[in-house]
Amino acid sequence: MSVKRALALVGLIAVATPIAGCYTKDGEPILTGRNVGYLVGAAAGGLLGAQVGQGDGRLAAVAAGTLLGAWLGGAVGERLNEDDRARQADATQAGLETGRSGSTSSWSNPDTGASGGVTPQPAYTNAAGETCREFESEVVVGDETEIATGVACRQDDGSWRIVS
Repeated sequence: MSVKRALALVGLIAVATPIAGCYTKDGEPILTGRNVGYLVGAAAGGLLGAQVGQGDGRLAAVAAGTLLGAWLGGAVGERLNEDDRARQADATQAGLETGRSGSTSSWSNPDTGASGGVTPQPAYTNAAGETCREFESEVVVGDETEIATGVACRQDDGSWRIVS
């Protein structure tokens, strides 16, 4: 798996999380912004560490990248609240559905200062006959920016499902 494709998968976790809505049996959310940030940051850091390290140092680079990425990702994810994630999800769906290729559908929350956007690429039909689009997603919290790429395909109900 290429680094670009792996980073796209990591970014998709961040984009898909607001839509997922997983809860414990007590009604508490499992995937809080902070937890998602940890996961995304750890995966991205590990992937980058794998590209930097060589030979016996690769394992150490992956471990260091994973830990640093988790720490940074948790800090960003913790600062996205439920409203931020809802705005991000709405902009993602709108951008994929009606956005012009290369044009960014932006979102922002004046209450928290968080912002971001999604930039879709041209639609195409995959082997399964689904309409799909590659996209880039950006989230800005304070002075930190997270960027990820991925692919989403339109479902029968008109919504877009992130596939990679």
